[in-house]
Amino acid sequence: MLILAPMEGLLDHGLRTVLTRVDGVDRCVSEFIRITDQLLPLRSFTRIVPELLRGSRTPAGVPVRPQLLGSDPACLADNAARLAELQPAGIDLNFGCPAKTVNRHRGGVVLMDEPELMHAIVAAVRRAVPAHIAVSAKMRLGIDDERRALECAQALEAGGASELAVHARTKAQGYRPPAYWESIAAVREGVRLPVIANGDIWTVDDALRCRAVTGCSALMLGRGLVRRPALARAIRWHDAGRPMADADVDPCVAALPWPQVLPLLAEFWQDVCGRVERRHRAGRLKQWLNHLRHAYPEAQQAFDALRASNEPEAIAAWLLQHQEPAALSARAPEAEMIA
Repeated sequence: MLILAPMEGLLDHGLRTVLTRVDGVDRCVSEFIRITDQLLPLRSFTRIVPELLRGSRTPAGVPVRPQLLGSDPACLADNAARLAELQPAGIDLNFGCPAKTVNRHRGGVVLMDEPELMHAIVAAVRRAVPAHIAVSAKMRLGIDDERRALECAQALEAGGASELAVHARTKAQGYRPPAYWESIAAVREGVRLPVIANGDIWTVDDALRCRAVTGCSALMLGRGLVRRPALARAIRWHDAGRPMADADVDPCVAALPWPQVLPLLAEFWQDVCGRVERRHRAGRLKQWLNHLRHAYPEAQQAFDALRASNEPEAIAAWLLQHQEPAALSARAPEAEMIA
């Protein structure tokens, strides 16, 4: 099981659509939907997760599980029941967000100081939605330390969570390397529900080492998949014993060469232009190019070429200029990419 992680401010439904065009991802979890003290209208759920209007799937057919964030068990349960009317591919609960604005309002990882409340939230949501709708959760290792990680995981399990994704850092550690995969192993050994490992899985080798250290077969891929859109595909190819043509080439780049990334960029740009305010459009494309340049030298060149431009017309012209040669290169048979 390979799951596309929720990433507030980066991975919305537009990028989910594009990334799931590349095979390998089994499921997505949406960015969080904040629940405070009121019952949200259905449009609040479909605005953040428009896939709910298409059977809770991306256009490529990958299920999307909406994620709720809050601290009031009754209010979360009421909203989960309303969300269930849209037949989501499960409901996920956020106990891992480290953002200060979220934590100040008693949401996300700060709830790991209150495992009894975490239990109450999961139990309330589980009771509120039909049995066929899975209720899962995501957490970190803790706030300042890992002392309560297992206690929290066990509280979520006792509340009725069907599975648990664990990001291998505390709130205090933020996103600084390294990720403490061995701590996920300790959590996994203390619960019976399936545990999904998350954190610092940038490459196929990282995925293999994470599985070995954590004992988790399921992985949640975040920024690694944004940098390498074929990361899930390349992991699948490795698992299937499919060799690469050139051992010196990044398997993710071999699985999706740059000419095949360019059409994804064009589709992403078209989506951005259709729904993002004009002055923010260029920034969205540059944000993704900034991630892609870690794996693709061509993305660095594109980033440099577009760095000074904030005019959508200039960016559209650059993309159009590069699409035709990209399309020709992308016609190379798949056999040329593998042995």
